[in-house]
Order: sequence, then C-alpha cells, then structure tokens
Amino acid sequence: MKRREFIALLGGAAAWPLSARAEPAMPTIGYIGSETPELFADRLDAFRQGLAAAGYEEGRNVRIEFRWAEGRNDRFPALAADLVSRQVALIAAPGSTPAALAAKEATATIPIVFAIGGDPVSLDLVASLSRPRGNVTGATSLNVEVGPKRLELLQELVPGARIVGLLVNPTNPKLAEAQSRDGEAAARSYGVQIHVLRASSESEFEPDFAALAPLGAGALVIGNDALFLSESRRLATLAIRYAMPTIHQSRAFAAAGGLASYGGSVAEAHRNAGVYAGRILKGERPADLPVVQSTKIELTVNLRAAKALGLAVPELLLARADEVIE
Repeated sequence: MKRREFIALLGGAAAWPLSARAEPAMPTIGYIGSETPELFADRLDAFRQGLAAAGYEEGRNVRIEFRWAEGRNDRFPALAADLVSRQVALIAAPGSTPAALAAKEATATIPIVFAIGGDPVSLDLVASLSRPRGNVTGATSLNVEVGPKRLELLQELVPGARIVGLLVNPTNPKLAEAQSRDGEAAARSYGVQIHVLRASSESEFEPDFAALAPLGAGALVIGNDALFLSESRRLATLAIRYAMPTIHQSRAFAAAGGLASYGGSVAEAHRNAGVYAGRILKGERPADLPVVQSTKIELTVNLRAAKALGLAVPELLLARADEVIE
C-alpha cells in the first residue's frame, strides 16, 4: 500500500469514532403503568403530548421502557427495582400513588415524575408543593382532596340517602386511609352514616354493589384509585344494574351511564407529567420544579341516569355543572 493511501486510511478510521461520538445517546424513560396498555391508552397519549411539548418524541430522541402492573399494586416494588437496575434516565410513575411510592423507595438519585390524585406532601412523596426537594416531582389532579365534595353533591342529588357507601382500594393503603378518614368526617357534618367497602380487583366490584342494599345504603361514592379510574365503565354498568346513585372522579363514568362525576382532569395531570419529564431530560432538577396542581375541577351530571333512578336534579346543581348529559 502506498504511504499516501495508508495515511488517508488512518485519517478516515480516526474520524469515524469522532463522528459517532458526536451523536448524543438517546435517553430512556422507565414508565410504570398500574394497569395494561389498553386501559392506560388515554393517559399514555396525554403523557406523550406533554413530552412532545417539551421537544421529545418517542423513537426519535427518547426511548420509553414500559412496565405494567396489570392492576396488582404488589408488583410495583419489583418493577421499579428493575428499571433502576437498567439505569434509565428517568422514571415516570403517572396514575398511581403506590407506583410513585415504590419508585421513590427504589432510588434516591434517578429523577421520578408522578401524576396522582392525592396530596403528594401528605403521601410523603415531596417535602412541599413549591419546593419538592430530592429527586421527585410531578402533577396532582386533586381528586382525593375533592372527595368530601362528592359526598356533598350526592346529598344534593339524593337528599333522602342517610346511609352512603364509600368504595376504596385496600392495596393502596395511604390513599384508602385518607379517603376513609375524610369521608367519615364529611359524613358526620352532613348527618349521614358511611359504610366503607373495599375492592382491590374488578372481580370484587359486584359483591360490593350487592352488599349496598342490605346495608340500607341509598348512594355510593367511588374513591380515587387507579383501578377505579381504569374500570370506570364497568363501575357505571354495575351502578345501573343495581340502581345505585353513584358519583365517581372520572367523566367517563358519567358518559357510560353513571349518575355523576366530579374531579380534576386526569389527562391534564398526565400531560403535565410528560412536560416535566422532558424538562428534566433537558437538564432541569426535580427539586426545582414545583408540583403542578390541576386548574379546573369538573362536574358532569347524567340526566338520563337521574331519570332512570327516579331522581329530580336541582336546577341550581344543573347550573353549576360543566356538562349535562341528556
């Protein structure tokens, strides 16, 4: 080989690794979902929209590794530990308090972004809303905080109900305890009795509905939980079958035939979580990003359901509703 060709070959070989190193490594987000991809589709779309707003698109400049708990809260610690072992750039745990808590327990260094319905301070996820500190931040839809308001709305819709059921998920203990405590306090202020019912899987829904009439319950509040959100249509079907006036956090429940829904926008919280994930990937610290709170709480009333239940919805309540389904 001629000396000139040899030098040219060496020059090309040296230049190639430099060119390759100029390509930045694509970061990986570890995403923990409480249910299945099908049940999480709307929330995942909202998360991706938030990422896009921050300049990230899955497959183009960011990877997402998914881990699905399939409705089993006991799986979260192992799922979080697996993502930590893979050294992902960030863990997204939107839609589930147990998922966010498991991620926080698994790592104090990898950034974590949540989207939940409760108060992240009382749940020990962050030190404060304005200054989260540590490696965790995210968004809240405030759906737990408005739980007592759901009972108030039920009192307007079903004024004769002196006994009311409250459905919680016992495998989400911090949230279940807070909702039971707040529900019982609100019930005392309205002079009604609360019966706490528990369900940790879809198979337990129907026995709970069947137990309401023997208890003398005239209405039901469905607590805030990822399982109850994903199964809102199934819960609406049971509320219709058992002719039980019921209120839920999600509009999907009222749209599927349930009496009413009242809560913050879950899609908004997931979109905000996606935005924060993108900002953190760009270099911002979770500790410097205040927890985003939902800006709007929406009330939906289904007049068809009310008519089927023999209820007359007060005009003042209809006037306050963000949406009335006729």
